[in-house]
Amino acid sequence: MAVHRYTIQAVIYPGDESGYVAECVNLAVVTQGQTLDETVQNLREAILLHLEGEDMAEFGLAPHPPVMVSLEMEPVYA
Repeated sequence: MAVHRYTIQAVIYPGDESGYVAECVNLAVVTQGQTLDETVQNLREAILLHLEGEDMAEFGLAPHPPVMVSLEMEPVYA
């Protein structure tokens, strides 16, 4: 019996010039947006399009996996 990951992991980080970039850790999905809200919405759409019509087991995913997003921030200096 194959073991499937329960979540899709993604990281959001500041873009080089402006906005934010979202990148999945375990899927070939990258997107961007000007705001965090826009970036998260674009990430959701990109994941849905990437997985549309695919067998989730082929990606090592359980059915209907949630997305866990980490936010990478600039360092804070005191």
